[in-house]
Amino acid sequence: MKQYKFYGWESVDIKDKTGRTPRDYYDILTEIWCAKTCAPRMRDSWSEENKTYGQCSITAFLMQDQFGGKVYGILRPGGNYHCFNDVDGTVFDLTSEQFGDEKLDYDNCPEQFREVHFAKEEKRLRYEYLKDRLQDKICKISC
Repeated sequence: MKQYKFYGWESVDIKDKTGRTPRDYYDILTEIWCAKTCAPRMRDSWSEENKTYGQCSITAFLMQDQFGGKVYGILRPGGNYHCFNDVDGTVFDLTSEQFGDEKLDYDNCPEQFREVHFAKEEKRLRYEYLKDRLQDKICKISC
């Protein structure tokens, strides 16, 4: 079994309507996350070695599209939220690797809403770009 590093990887056996799990999406996303999909304020620190850096909200809302559930946020220093998914009690965070060995607290976090996050046009555009790239990649795999 492949070893993943993202939070919740061991128990994310949920499947979307195509039969894909969050691990499957992680594998695909690692090929398409890029500096363009990274949050602009973090872009200078993005690298191929840390592809998940600055990708949390757009990735979490994209996974909500696939699996349903809710997106929650961990309040970070500076007042921003790090977003992750909860699908009927299955918690996973495809972008947790960006924090290295830091242990994040996934309990009692406030729900995050795309209407609030996507009020920032740059974030909505990054989400749409990542979504389009994901659909293109899936089509190349499946078609």
